[in-house]
Amino acid sequence: MLATPPVAQKLNVVPFVSVDHMMKLVLSVGIERFLTELSGVVEDDFRRWEHFDKTPRVAAHSPDGVIELMPTSDGAAYSFKYVNGHPKNTRSGLQTVTAFGVLADVESGYPVLLTEMTILTALRTAATSAVAAKHLAARGARTMAIIGNGAQAEFQALAFKALLGIDRLRLYDIDPTASEKCRRNLAGFGFEITLCGSTEEAVQGAEIITTVTADKQYATILTDNLVGAGVHINAVGGDCPGKTELHADILHRAAIFVEYPPQTRIEGEIQQLAPDHPVTELWQVIAGQAEGRRDPSQITLFDSVGFATEDFSALRYVRSKLAGTAFFEELDLVADPDEPRDLFGMLLRAQHA
Repeated sequence: MLATPPVAQKLNVVPFVSVDHMMKLVLSVGIERFLTELSGVVEDDFRRWEHFDKTPRVAAHSPDGVIELMPTSDGAAYSFKYVNGHPKNTRSGLQTVTAFGVLADVESGYPVLLTEMTILTALRTAATSAVAAKHLAARGARTMAIIGNGAQAEFQALAFKALLGIDRLRLYDIDPTASEKCRRNLAGFGFEITLCGSTEEAVQGAEIITTVTADKQYATILTDNLVGAGVHINAVGGDCPGKTELHADILHRAAIFVEYPPQTRIEGEIQQLAPDHPVTELWQVIAGQAEGRRDPSQITLFDSVGFATEDFSALRYVRSKLAGTAFFEELDLVADPDEPRDLFGMLLRAQHA
């Protein structure tokens, strides 16, 4: 049975965290503390990876984007996330990515949390990136280049600051206003920020390179000649078939770490490689079953596409933070007739009432 709920809950009433409540929850905890605590939950769940049901996400692709369902369960709790990815949306003032998620009790099948996940996905993606870098990046790294300064960039920067101590950012985007937005949003968080005019300029002196662009295409955001010895690459933007950011030559030089190979081989940077190209699963490194960075000169690559266990971690973390707060509302989501077999009678009684 799922652990005792953190909020008083009738079985037919589900705690619902709206966008407004999610923002208030994050700010009340503190953004960096939220990222740090969430990273801990993500890391814990990677350590018990073998307890989870795992399947590649169910995706419906179109010329304009993708709509996906991402389910998983650890045997006690079940979660899924609905998420889309539509790069053209920004042209009409819409988000590229939107999402919501559900956490449920496996024993009864009843939902125990419904929440927005557009903001939460950005947080969990950044938290997962930082967890990977904690195990793969060179020790003492302080400078990160972020190529692509859209909706995810600030979250990535703050997660790397919170977990690794990154305090120098080199920003580049083909749209200079995106980089300026990022610098403005991160003012006051303790970063030394340099706006750059090209990818080449951005990666100079960077020990970590994060690529997080949005366009759904085979792109070459980062070329092999720009990646020096000892660099850790956090490749976030390539996350569906037909969408990549790195030149294939980089992949042949790097030690590649992934979340779930059956999904990453379809959606990640390694879709460019042979199906049997060797990769290491991140959970194995975190659990001490495989080696991460072997030496200071090695190039490491986290080929991140996002996996359902990370959403599971985010949902259970949010649920744990709700006790004693007003950052949720009770949603009458599940029918609750006095007699479980008399659902129709419940409908008739409502008519008389």
